[in-house]
Amino acid sequence: MVTSPQELRKNRLVLLALWIVFYCSFTLFAPPLLDDADSVHAEVAREMLTRHDFVTLYANGIRYLEKAPLYYWSMAASMKVFGVTTAATRVPLALAVLALAFLMESYARRAFASARGGFYAGLITLSSFGIFIFSRINIPDVLVCVLLTVSLYCFWLTEAQDEPSRWLCWGFDAAIALTLLTKGLIGIVFPVAVVGIYLVSTRGYRGALRRLLKCHPWSSTALMLVIAVPWHVLIALANPGHGHPGDISHVTGHWEVPLPTDGNVHGWAWFYIVNEQVYRYLNVRVPHDYDTSPLWLFYGLIAIWLMPWSAFLPSAIARAVPLKAKDYWERLRGQKLEAVERTNLFLIIWMAVPLLFFSLSTRQEYYVLPSLPPMILLIAALLAEGSHPVLAAFTTKPMRRIATALLVVGTLGAAVALYFVLHTQAPATNTDLATLLQQNPADYALSFGHFLDLNARALGMFRTPLVLTVVALFGGTLAHWILRWRGLPDAATLALAAGSFLFLVAAHQGLVIFSPTLTSHQLAEAIAPQLKPGDMVAIHGEYEAGSTLGFYLRRNDLHIVEGRSSNLWYGSFFPDAPPIFETRESIAAKWSAPQRIFLWQDPSDAERPVLKLPGDVYVIANSGGKQILSNQR
Repeated sequence: MVTSPQELRKNRLVLLALWIVFYCSFTLFAPPLLDDADSVHAEVAREMLTRHDFVTLYANGIRYLEKAPLYYWSMAASMKVFGVTTAATRVPLALAVLALAFLMESYARRAFASARGGFYAGLITLSSFGIFIFSRINIPDVLVCVLLTVSLYCFWLTEAQDEPSRWLCWGFDAAIALTLLTKGLIGIVFPVAVVGIYLVSTRGYRGALRRLLKCHPWSSTALMLVIAVPWHVLIALANPGHGHPGDISHVTGHWEVPLPTDGNVHGWAWFYIVNEQVYRYLNVRVPHDYDTSPLWLFYGLIAIWLMPWSAFLPSAIARAVPLKAKDYWERLRGQKLEAVERTNLFLIIWMAVPLLFFSLSTRQEYYVLPSLPPMILLIAALLAEGSHPVLAAFTTKPMRRIATALLVVGTLGAAVALYFVLHTQAPATNTDLATLLQQNPADYALSFGHFLDLNARALGMFRTPLVLTVVALFGGTLAHWILRWRGLPDAATLALAAGSFLFLVAAHQGLVIFSPTLTSHQLAEAIAPQLKPGDMVAIHGEYEAGSTLGFYLRRNDLHIVEGRSSNLWYGSFFPDAPPIFETRESIAAKWSAPQRIFLWQDPSDAERPVLKLPGDVYVIANSGGKQILSNQR
């Protein structure tokens, strides 16, 4: 089917307008950066600019060796252009979402010869909860989705060519190199595994090898090395090992990784490649300061991240690979699949590889993101087929069943939200949300585990987003159901998308209301007018617990009391690490000195009881259950 230029332009303009409204306007500015990864990563980019060092990453003045640099380069560039602001840190991810939406549109339109399918793919990308919520936090996984999609899209385009285009092959390897510079070794593992499994499945081993030799392997590999190798060499040279750090050993049936000591530390190459890539996958990485999501949660959250479009995923997968069709497997073994069938198989393999990879390793909830693009493409193909004047007859009944299921789930979800609207009261003005929450520290390893602290009293502060949720869940699914049963599939899909976008507004507003418990921005604002260059700012606990102080106060010398761990831990053992780590005794000794100290602490932290400080203690500010103390009035 030929797409007219007018239709293509209209589709892209609509996608661009939706992106501007939901990703490039109010969501850039609020909420403020959150403590932990959100602000730590922003601070790393800010320190790139202040140190003029774009090779070795630093956080709070300490070597931060566990991450690849590309995402931080993009944030540093954004801050160079727009200033060191909250919005500037979010611009790279916003642009990544736009790129992903347009990639999905182009891929689906070409793969399924359907302008409608392309539009639906872009629409699903922009309205999916997972893409939206994980572009609210400064983590590189959405960018990984973009680069992985670029590489596999380039490969898929070569499949229509007897002699693969040199430019597409170069694009494949260039995207791999950039993914290596974004997320490490999975940047090469995922695309190579997907392409390898696909080629062997459709061509056999010999046919796969013949095809690879046609794909300009030498020049493509050379380009990948030219892009990826320089930073790896430079950072290894800039961060050699020191002293006698020791080697891994096998004791009583377990592998033991030696812990560093002051001045005795492996260099970047060991820590980043061996410890962060290999040992993390094997779950022996040090420090062991991370949890892993159980498999049921890892897979179950796919339904949430793709909400509401995940309801179509089982049918989309069944459509792509008809397991019950004996002739399909015979034609696959005989390498006689049609072009669309090969495309569907390629998408299934792409979807499966990241999921299976992380099923065998440690995993976080958002590690599923690289599998979302092929899921989106398969769902878009199903929706487009349901709108086809000829093919719709085969999908009408399944689509109506899905619409009914969505209506049931949407009604139940809306009923729960409505219950809390009717049975909660808005708290008094200026109430601190933290005083209403019920602490569940065991759940904080999850990306949004703090939201599990919500109870009936606290939900009174969320009445507006709850009302929006009622309208989004019930109104969107009801309109979708009615239009499906009236034989208006396109209108039904658009109605469901409208409900999805309204839910994103509710989710964003809820995040803004909840943010004071997740950020120290308000505390930074409270002390900024009083803070002088010679004053000490200290965090009682891990750096990540109050890391927004560093970004918003423009300080990379925060002192850490009883918190030599997590992101700052390994770099703190290098000989040139600044002496910022304090004990209870050392901070107590400094408390009575003339230097003014601003001390961040969380009084509810059971692991670190409040400090006993000598002399006067003044409470400067309270927010989100956290407080700033000072030794001076």
